[in-house]
Amino acid sequence: MPPAQPLVPAAATRRCRCRSEEDPCPLPVSHTRAADSLPVCSPPAGAFDLVWRPEAKVSVLDSGFMLGDGVWEGLRLHRGEHMDRLYEGAKAIDMDIGLSKQQLAQLVYNTVDANGMADDVHIRLMVTRGLKPTPYQNPNITLGSPTIVIIPEHKRAAAGPKEAGIRLFTCHVRRGAPDVQDPAWNSHSKLNCIAACIQARQRAGADEALMLDPHGFVATCNSTNFFAVRKGEVWAPTAKYQMPGITRSKVLQLCTQHSIPVREADFSLTTVYSASEAFVTGTFAGQIPVREVDGRTIGTGRRGPLVQRLQELYRDLCDQQAAGGRMAVED
Repeated sequence: MPPAQPLVPAAATRRCRCRSEEDPCPLPVSHTRAADSLPVCSPPAGAFDLVWRPEAKVSVLDSGFMLGDGVWEGLRLHRGEHMDRLYEGAKAIDMDIGLSKQQLAQLVYNTVDANGMADDVHIRLMVTRGLKPTPYQNPNITLGSPTIVIIPEHKRAAAGPKEAGIRLFTCHVRRGAPDVQDPAWNSHSKLNCIAACIQARQRAGADEALMLDPHGFVATCNSTNFFAVRKGEVWAPTAKYQMPGITRSKVLQLCTQHSIPVREADFSLTTVYSASEAFVTGTFAGQIPVREVDGRTIGTGRRGPLVQRLQELYRDLCDQQAAGGRMAVED
């Protein structure tokens, strides 16, 4: 049982929210333990506090709750790339986070340290525009500073799917164009992906939805990035209609560094169905093979040699970064 008081003295505990459920990842989780002393939050005075998970709250008048107005990241904080993307998204929606990248990164470290966390830590970092005096879309009608929430959890992806793979289902929900809602924004408004997930998981019984772009080319999955392998070459959908995932970019870099043929291109489901291997990538699980798409077996129906090699290369990269200690985040 946690003690009655937070590990760090609290000056205020307003405007923060914590999920009590596991991260909505399609991949099974073999070990998940929530932090005991919890998210850092930002009250109007600008102070930050640690609060116990059951006590974490957000106002019903928060912009994120009412309007989905905010940005977020799921991260392990490798070399600050996630932090860069968070600030790029905030700038795109004209939202001032109110802290430098270094200051926000230090808050993440403070939260992790207060919970005694070191290995297998997944962090959800959320920023909303802040409180509204009344339900209203105008971003200028906001009170005080943005709401910032940091939720660290011990999470380790189950070993089974890393070898056996997962199943995908192509849903009718398409990825939108940048002039509708830019897919590069990691925004709180995720209904496009949620609708795809509902069709794939609840209706088709698959693990993840494969989504097409407005032209019928393969774009991405609802919460991961997609890759296909053909004749020893890795194929990645272009980034025009998908979130430019950090793990996705690492895979592209690893392919180039280790002389693995790779291309970014528009391709249809025909290319997917005839692929020798396929896999998805994400911060939480790394690289997970795809054994089936729309009822069609991909390759042998299990992890292929190229996916296995990329898993090993990526694990080595993460180990190297971890051995180097915490990276200084540049503003």
